[in-house]
Amino acid sequence: MEASMFERVALKQNVDGHWLRAGDVAYLVDYVPHPSGGERGCVLEVFNAVGESIATVTVPESSVEPLEADEVLSVRRLKAS
Repeated sequence: MEASMFERVALKQNVDGHWLRAGDVAYLVDYVPHPSGGERGCVLEVFNAVGESIATVTVPESSVEPLEADEVLSVRRLKAS
């Protein structure tokens, strides 16, 4: 996957410790090399439904995918209250 900077992408897997789940949408803000030569990382910024930043995470590039025209965004609670 080669997304452009600040492009929206979808997570392909859950991100532990941040209550983020596969299918959540984030903005790609940077690519970073793996410190020991492995898969490069994607730095993502995640926003809530009203546009407030709620997390910045780094995940392997294989953990994100571009959004497609036949997909629909939805809303869910970030965590159980």
